[in-house]
Amino acid sequence: MNIRLWNARILTMEETVPIFEGEIWVQQDRITYVGAGKEEEVPVWDMEIDCERNLLMPGFKNAHTHSGMTLLRSYADDLPLHEWLHGQVFPVEAKMNQEDIYYLTKLAVLEYLTSGVTSIFDMYLTPESIASACSDTGMRCVLTGAVNNFSQSVEQMESWYEKFNEKESLISFLPGFHAEYTSSKELMAQIASLAHRLKAPVYVHLSETKEEVEGCVERYGMTPGIFLDSLGMFEYGGGIYHGVYLTEEEIALFKKKNIHVVTNPGSNTKLASGIAPIQDFLKAGLNVAIGTDGPASNNSLDMFREMFLVTGLAKLREKDASAVDAMEVLKMATVNGARAMCLEDADVLAPGKLADLIMIDLQQPNMQPINNIAKNIVYSGSKQNVKMTMINGRILYRDGKFYVGEEAHDIYEKANEIINRLK
Repeated sequence: MNIRLWNARILTMEETVPIFEGEIWVQQDRITYVGAGKEEEVPVWDMEIDCERNLLMPGFKNAHTHSGMTLLRSYADDLPLHEWLHGQVFPVEAKMNQEDIYYLTKLAVLEYLTSGVTSIFDMYLTPESIASACSDTGMRCVLTGAVNNFSQSVEQMESWYEKFNEKESLISFLPGFHAEYTSSKELMAQIASLAHRLKAPVYVHLSETKEEVEGCVERYGMTPGIFLDSLGMFEYGGGIYHGVYLTEEEIALFKKKNIHVVTNPGSNTKLASGIAPIQDFLKAGLNVAIGTDGPASNNSLDMFREMFLVTGLAKLREKDASAVDAMEVLKMATVNGARAMCLEDADVLAPGKLADLIMIDLQQPNMQPINNIAKNIVYSGSKQNVKMTMINGRILYRDGKFYVGEEAHDIYEKANEIINRLK
């Protein structure tokens, strides 16, 4: 489909390019033009949209999710992490099947679209059904393994890597495992060996709580990041989720090994895990991205709230109101997330890039006056400002309506049917 988006303010997220007024051309799944407009070589348009001087920008990259956990939203709350995980989450998850996770992922996709999310980095139990749900609704999804002592296997992960990494697909796969504390040393050595064979990065929950770090030191005499590196886990890079209690040694190691850090401030706040040292990560030159984590531990899949928490908690932690500038946070939510997810074609708005973009409604009270649009998005923006979400050149959400091949209320009914059966 050929779509012209005109009369827009445009934030490309390219370095040194300020917001300007112009238009964007989309042909099939790619952006073909970004600029002030031109008369020559104008395509025949299937759709022309007057953006009414609202803002076009890259979609948000939710770089850590467990989408199928929509089942547990507001079901297991107000508990410490390990009690929450072992006493509430794991028992219900043991009853879930692939079809359940398919519909529960669809529910999450609807929420992602309302939050301007155009790509998710999903780690959960049944990659096949997650891939189907995202493909059927049009969501771009990078899957990663959730291997641990109790579910999935290294052999399965290798098969998923081969199956899902096809060119021109909405779905891709990167190796990953749940955590050091849920995986045996032998299993982690096998994962490291797979990463070497595939020459691929590895992703994992790491240093989310003090107890996790202390447990790893007690077991192996090393903090989690240092221990995993001793197994050869990060020879081809990778990423960690949370990183609340990283040491200076680990931060230096992760810079050397090209390890991305995905911060999850909403989840870490709700579970009282702590505040990640974002300022230290940035000073060290780490690539920091943002994720919501799952809807059981957050409970909202709202990137606007996450962006505010990233900068707000950093300022509180450092006792410095200048810490972690809003523009840096916006970069984390877009460009940095794309890098962490190996989505180099979806980082900025430019010719040849994937047409994954959103329109922010500036004609709302919280966006006025227009002193600084980028800072408005981080400090006063909300999901109500997402006017349109486009993925792969398809408009999936616009003016409160979904275009995902299924009615939203049918997805809601199915989700409620599943929780009533399983709880």
